[in-house]
Amino acid sequence: MKNKKKKIVMIGPVFPYKGGIAHYTGAMVKNLKKDFDVETVSYKMQYPKLLFRNEQKDFENDLFKIPGTKYLINTANPFNWIISAHKIKKMKPDHIIMQWWHPYFSPCYSCLSFMLRKIPRIFVCHNVFPHERFPMDRFLTKRALKRGSAYITHSEKEASDLKEITASPVYEATVHPVYNAFKIQDMSKEQAKQEAGIAPDKKMLLFFGFIRDYKGLRHIIDAMPEIVKFDADIELWVVGEFRSDKESYLEQIKKSGAESSIKIVDGYIPDSGIEKYFAAADIVVLPYESATQSGIVQIAYGFEKPVIATDVGGLPEVVLNEKTGYIVPPKDPHALAEAVCRFFRENRAEEFTENVRKEAYKYSWDRMNEVVQRLAEKTGAHEG
Repeated sequence: MKNKKKKIVMIGPVFPYKGGIAHYTGAMVKNLKKDFDVETVSYKMQYPKLLFRNEQKDFENDLFKIPGTKYLINTANPFNWIISAHKIKKMKPDHIIMQWWHPYFSPCYSCLSFMLRKIPRIFVCHNVFPHERFPMDRFLTKRALKRGSAYITHSEKEASDLKEITASPVYEATVHPVYNAFKIQDMSKEQAKQEAGIAPDKKMLLFFGFIRDYKGLRHIIDAMPEIVKFDADIELWVVGEFRSDKESYLEQIKKSGAESSIKIVDGYIPDSGIEKYFAAADIVVLPYESATQSGIVQIAYGFEKPVIATDVGGLPEVVLNEKTGYIVPPKDPHALAEAVCRFFRENRAEEFTENVRKEAYKYSWDRMNEVVQRLAEKTGAHEG
């Protein structure tokens, strides 16, 4: 008789919620189901509109849809937290996994953790502390994470932050798995360029995702005159939704002298629209000023694309310098330009792509299942 699968309740955003954490949670649930009995609990309300004015949901593409998801949690309603905790208890999980990325969730998660304290809880820490720090963020983070039984981080930098606020945590630091689900049509580069409206003879740098100051878009814009001087066929494509300050970015582009070589695709890109940009790209650029890790690297690797990233947070742990791309100093347009020029001058695309393929297992979701299994064994006994 086969051993009964351990039951996990996953708490986090999934389809139809937008963004990288929702993609991650959906992908993680789908793969965990190979080895565990998994139930998914998501939010009936994730953020109040006062805090998050953009549309939070995208019903257009259901690549990451998890059938049977229970949308229970209102993150701003304490009475709801108590009711949700009782409903989760009735599911009789052996373990609970909670997705953590921002101190906003601290009151809600602290209450849930307290009420579910007899069930081991594994926090997946996308960021221990938020990208954009604010007063009280450390207090709120500590309040929530100290209630964890075990933790998964995606870089040693995040593990170090975790140790600052929790005593001797049980954790594993493992790389963020690759996203392969966006490769829907398996487009050739030529087909993708045609779909995206990129001229066949152009070389493409891709900056992808929500545009926020810490992501360093200004630095790659400042690098473009030097890049275009090297090769006028290189274009920078900025694909993503401007959260604020769009006019100042457009003004910077206009003043750069490389305006004709910088293309803007402003707006949220639905899951079904991602493939054409990554398949068309020659290399993906992450000129971040600060970071923990980034799901953009994992999307790039899912399309076997090399990456130029800055030496911040956990990025050097996943972008292997001179192997799967280049690591350059942050806030240094000249260093960015030199890396781009080297990539094309030395024809490194084939070599870097082959290295990305060789690294594939390290970034697999099956490896993540092994991590969860080990942490589940370490925290297997219900706590008092």
